[in-house]
Amino acid sequence: MSNTTIKKVIGFIGLGVMGEPICRNLAAKSGTQVIAYDLDTAPLQRLAAHGVQAAPNATAVMQAANVIFLSLPSGEIVAQLCRQDNGLLASARTGQTVVDLSTSPVDTTRALAREFAARGTRLVDAPVARTRAAAEAGTLAVMVGANPEVFETVKPLIATFASDIVLCGPVGCGQVLKILNNMVLFETVVAMSEAKAIGEKAGVNPSVLFDILSKGSADSFALRNHGMKAVLPGEFPERAFSVLYARKDLKYALQLARDAGVDARGAAVVDGWFQQAIDCGMGEKYHPVISRLIAGQG
Repeated sequence: MSNTTIKKVIGFIGLGVMGEPICRNLAAKSGTQVIAYDLDTAPLQRLAAHGVQAAPNATAVMQAANVIFLSLPSGEIVAQLCRQDNGLLASARTGQTVVDLSTSPVDTTRALAREFAARGTRLVDAPVARTRAAAEAGTLAVMVGANPEVFETVKPLIATFASDIVLCGPVGCGQVLKILNNMVLFETVVAMSEAKAIGEKAGVNPSVLFDILSKGSADSFALRNHGMKAVLPGEFPERAFSVLYARKDLKYALQLARDAGVDARGAAVVDGWFQQAIDCGMGEKYHPVISRLIAGQG
């Protein structure tokens, strides 16, 4: 790890599906004391075996750490945690760096960056992509919004849980890239679900269909993972990237599109499928479950 990296104490707030394995990798590979907090005590108990110290609340993490990672369900929760009485902003001090691994609205991220900067604290947006398995393996993809100097100080820490780390531009640009990445993924899932439904009704074995698609120009990460591992076998577990979480990210993309004056009607179609899935009680299921609705199996 470079000498320029801030590494006295690392803080971590949010130990959910992605946060817990990310925190564990940080503790195992950074060579630095990690102090963490989550509303659920179970992940804190599991992480204690890896040397992670439990904090009584988020404020205690902010007060103890030099670099603080956030892994929270939404930008709204990030903003609330930062701005509430005795929140992160109230405890922020000169020289700290807050790294938001959550997917948050771009305008929220940039506004919080200005508010932290007024207290001498740097905010970096670093939303993560890929799966929980990638988080466990330390092979996430991370899209970072920061100036180059700040990026270099946090990159070695991010490298403890990510294999692909890209500086996308100044603060907020990491969120833009993550939001658009997810938008393209969701639209691709709809396309492959439509292909499966049409092909199956036309007499084609869906396994053969997906195999042939993977050998042609329709091949994609989404096909090989979301298609072959979820849509094809019909496996849509909970505690994966649910319809509710996916729709939250898609709403951020649609807001970006409106702000940019772009007619993102493909994304709007996906939003309609997500809403239908939620209405049918599928909101907690892995988001490719919309393939069931597209096939008329709702």
